[in-house]
Amino acid sequence: MSQVKSGDKRARQPKETRRRMIEAARDLFVQRGYGATALQEIADRAGVAVQTIYFTFGNKRALLKELVDVSIAGDDEPIATMDRPWFREALAAETADAQLRLHVQGTGRILQRVAPIVEMLRAAGSADPGIAEMFGQDTDPRFTVHAAAARALAAKPGIRPGVTAEHAADLLFGLLSPELYLLFVRDRGWSPGRWESWAYDTLSSQLLSDHQASHDPVRQE
Repeated sequence: MSQVKSGDKRARQPKETRRRMIEAARDLFVQRGYGATALQEIADRAGVAVQTIYFTFGNKRALLKELVDVSIAGDDEPIATMDRPWFREALAAETADAQLRLHVQGTGRILQRVAPIVEMLRAAGSADPGIAEMFGQDTDPRFTVHAAAARALAAKPGIRPGVTAEHAADLLFGLLSPELYLLFVRDRGWSPGRWESWAYDTLSSQLLSDHQASHDPVRQE
């Protein structure tokens, strides 16, 4: 039994070390900026040798990419957003209302993790062309996710007559943006639960045929 536990602990250690390095990078990049943060400082914060960071990630750009990927996913599993259980569950919902609720909830959890690093990432891309190229794509991956959700949404009972998948995708992309999330949650002091209630009510008023504003107490968590 002790040998099994010892083996489990050894298997967990690399993941825990990786997590500490990513969390240290997140804290320092947000506090000081990507360009002003040295890998040695990240290593010191994480309690590892700087060589461990080089061995694990290769360089600072790759560490930043890993930070972004983990922030979006919530873990380090190589599973795309559209293959995640929360997204598949939302797509499988029988009505437009049920899907929209699940989509807003799932997106809200992502935005809690991603929104704080958006400005840092934009500044890093402006200062380092290599970062801009690393994330540069013809189509914003965030739009790709919302467009897939919108196609399913537009085909379900309860969608407002005349709403197209293209229009629904634009509304999801715009209203569930990290910039708007930061405006309300960081700048105006809203709780994530209040943002979620507002986002659902606003989107449902535009997308659902039978919309009634939520009268549930505003969530404060």
